[in-house]
Amino acid sequence: MAPVKEYPLMSRDDVEIGIAEGRALLIIDQYVVKADPWLAYHPGGDKSILHMVGKDATDEATVLHSPEAREQMKRYRIGRIEGKWASFVPPIQGGKFRTRQELEEEQRQKRMARGSESSSSGSREPSPVFDVDGPDGLRHRGAAKSDTASSIDGDFPPEAIGDGMTYLDSITREQIELDLNKYPALDVETQANIIQKYRDLHQRIKDAGLYKCNYWAYAGESVSYLFFAVMTYVCVANGYFFVGGLALGALWHQLVFTAHDAGHMGITHDYYFDSILAIIIADFIGGLSMGWWKLSHNIHHIVTNSPEHDPDIEHLPFFAVSHRFMENLRSTYYDKVMKYDAFAKVLLRVQPYTYYPILSLARFNLYRLSWDYLLAGRGPKKGQAAWLRWLEIAGQVFFWTWFGYGVCYKMIPDGWSRFVFIMTCNIFSSPLHLQIVLSHFAMSTADLGPQESFPQKMLRTTMDIDCPPWLDWIHGGLQFQAIHHLYPRIPRHNLRATQKLVQDFCNDVGIPYALYGFAGGNGEVIGKLAQVSRQAKILAKCQETISKKGDFFAH
Repeated sequence: MAPVKEYPLMSRDDVEIGIAEGRALLIIDQYVVKADPWLAYHPGGDKSILHMVGKDATDEATVLHSPEAREQMKRYRIGRIEGKWASFVPPIQGGKFRTRQELEEEQRQKRMARGSESSSSGSREPSPVFDVDGPDGLRHRGAAKSDTASSIDGDFPPEAIGDGMTYLDSITREQIELDLNKYPALDVETQANIIQKYRDLHQRIKDAGLYKCNYWAYAGESVSYLFFAVMTYVCVANGYFFVGGLALGALWHQLVFTAHDAGHMGITHDYYFDSILAIIIADFIGGLSMGWWKLSHNIHHIVTNSPEHDPDIEHLPFFAVSHRFMENLRSTYYDKVMKYDAFAKVLLRVQPYTYYPILSLARFNLYRLSWDYLLAGRGPKKGQAAWLRWLEIAGQVFFWTWFGYGVCYKMIPDGWSRFVFIMTCNIFSSPLHLQIVLSHFAMSTADLGPQESFPQKMLRTTMDIDCPPWLDWIHGGLQFQAIHHLYPRIPRHNLRATQKLVQDFCNDVGIPYALYGFAGGNGEVIGKLAQVSRQAKILAKCQETISKKGDFFAH
């Protein structure tokens, strides 16, 4: 038996210094993991790792990866820690880290001050919006106290607000305060209790066999896939282009559920088999890049509903589900500023009305994003996932050959009929997009800081949709998005069976479990869009008033 490797004990300062020197250090199972060598190889992209730098990533690593992948992570251990880890804000999210020289200088000044109060934040001034002294004595980003927060819905005179940024900051403070009052406290003891019970629940789910795939469910779904494929061909061949478009849209809608399962390695749990199956479905049959989906989707699962970081809610200029998009935020995913320009200002004012029409055309944007991902080579550059890019490109060529040339050009005789068919099949598959955004758009977008546990954040930013079992075929089982976010590798056919266990967990730890009917959930989303729209109008009044005052004093 090989001897157990001993790792040196590393202090919080040791980890901070390493990150300040540019290393990607994170904590997994009480060990310090140096992920730098893996960044270029990670099948889910490097940014999903970068969002974990300086944090305890144990739960994210456990529920998002296979046992084999977690075993591979042990190769990158460089040290160990003792006690509970107070997470840093990762550099990609704006966290600042002190070098060894800065830490030594700070300690020297403390000694000279002889116990007098000195700066413990080190490298930057605290933000009145995002910083607060945590229960562990550390200063954390994202958990602010509210003092004179204004009403979110109050249509009060701009003069009472001040400048536009003051108004937006007041909303931010209020929304953080609302979440702090609604959800369990962020102190170490409370969050540690949630984490332990979450891990206990994970074991109960495993013991109940809910990670095992129900292959008979796929057998039944395969019958519907074949039916819609044959119906598409028969209808188009006989000139029923609208009905044929409906059939193809239904086929794409259903197939995406299986591609989603395979993307999470939730079918065979074998990386290569599930990845190839997902590419065959998504690229060869559907024309969408599975690699692009995995890149954005993995980040979405880690930084859910974060305006700066989650690509699944970054839809300017068309939608904004948070007032913070009016601040010209920089997206860490797209690596660019999301400008709140004149076009966005117009669209945000009417977004409750344009939401459904624009969402119905979402698939066309996914084609663009897929080609952008593949042509720019945004996926892993090395390792087992690198060659999949070429399989995807072959899949895209195959798709546009059979769909674009074979069906749209050769089988459909005229331009108008082609237009009807293309619009119908792409729009009819859009309920899938509606369902996915439904589970997030109405939920919290506030940042409560790095000490919030993974399960609490997932339940705070995600809702489930309640429906009878016979509707699971339409929803694909993914109406249980909150459960899916807690345990992404549970096969979707088992999510309903997991619901009671998750509800009991929520009741035990005091985390609200958001569950709405389909109509009620849509009402919540439209209400959120309307709320942000009103905030945009108030901000415009603020800026207009400030501008008029400036003109007055200038004269």
